[in-house]
Amino acid sequence: MKLNFKKYGDSGFPLLILHGLLGSLDNWSTLGKSFAEQFQVYIIDQRDHGKSPHSDELSYPNMVADLKEFMDDHQIESCYLLGHSMGGKTVMNFAVQFPHMVEKLIVVDIAPRSYPVHHHQILEGLSAVNFDQVTSRNEVEEVLTPYIPEFTVRQFLMKNLFWVEKGKLAWRFNLPVIKKDIEKISLGLEADAYFTNPTLFIDGENSNYIEEEDVDMIDEIFPRNQIETFENCGHWVHAEAPEEFYQTVVDFLVS
Repeated sequence: MKLNFKKYGDSGFPLLILHGLLGSLDNWSTLGKSFAEQFQVYIIDQRDHGKSPHSDELSYPNMVADLKEFMDDHQIESCYLLGHSMGGKTVMNFAVQFPHMVEKLIVVDIAPRSYPVHHHQILEGLSAVNFDQVTSRNEVEEVLTPYIPEFTVRQFLMKNLFWVEKGKLAWRFNLPVIKKDIEKISLGLEADAYFTNPTLFIDGENSNYIEEEDVDMIDEIFPRNQIETFENCGHWVHAEAPEEFYQTVVDFLVS
């Protein structure tokens, strides 16, 4: 699958960035431009998200294959990989499968384990939006609010709205396939997964995606890891503390 992407910078080692579930490359545009001062930056829409093609299956084997095809197409033999949430799972899976293609790995607020599916309320809210009836972003938000009371989460999701034609909105992500395959997105890495290059885990203090009990599994799969916890941050660490995030990533990559 040919993935949609944006590239910033023409010199330096390649840095590829993957967004999380229900996100898009636009979530990383500002940081991508900042990273381009030192690296060739590719921010990428994963399949069924953003402006990348829709498919019949959303799974990590597929997303790993997409990333491998992307690197081959762009003649990237080795890179730094950064992924947030679902994107973090994609880059972890890629690194253990193609370790020679990943110089350093950065995983943002996700562990290599399986998670219970916990997006039911959000997916129910997204499904409740009838685009034959709503004709404005305000009307979409009215539908979402009972399901998703958190304003910041609604705003994050509504970044995926676009005008198909005048008066007709739609979601950019492939909601039917995401709903069908949500359990595949919750799966952890295989038991024999192993990656020996330097790996940085960044988590938010107020997020529960990386817990103390995950450290042993992280140490086992990624023996050369370090974990940085950002105070007063939740799941979207990079959006809540962009300057600290930028400096932490750069320090790790150039060390």
